[in-house]
Amino acid sequence: MRNYVQPGKTLTLTAPYALTSGQGALVGAIFGVAKTDLASGASGEFQTEDVIDLTKAAGVAITQGALVYWDNAARNVTTTAGSNKVIGAATQAAAGADPTARVKLTGQVS
Repeated sequence: MRNYVQPGKTLTLTAPYALTSGQGALVGAIFGVAKTDLASGASGEFQTEDVIDLTKAAGVAITQGALVYWDNAARNVTTTAGSNKVIGAATQAAAGADPTARVKLTGQVS
C-alpha cells in the first residue's frame, strides 16, 4: 500500500510538560506513555497502545474491564468521567490502596 506510514503503537509526540519514562501525557486527542525522560516541549517516543501500569488516583478502586480516564490536572488515571478523557480499560482490578492500575490503552481519547 503506497500510503502506509507506520504501525502507530509508538508515536513521536511533543511532551506537554516534563516527563519521566513511564509517565502518561495527553497530547491533544492522543494519550501516550513516555518511553524515555523528556523535557517540556521536547519530541520523543510515546507508547499509545498495549497494556501499561499507570499511576492512579489515591483511594480509587478499579474493577477489571472498567473504563479508565486520564485526569490531566492530577496526571493520573481515575474512574471519574466528567472532564477527564477515556484512555482505555482496566485489564485487572486495582484496590483503592494500590498505587497503579493496569490499563489497555486505546491510543486516542474520547
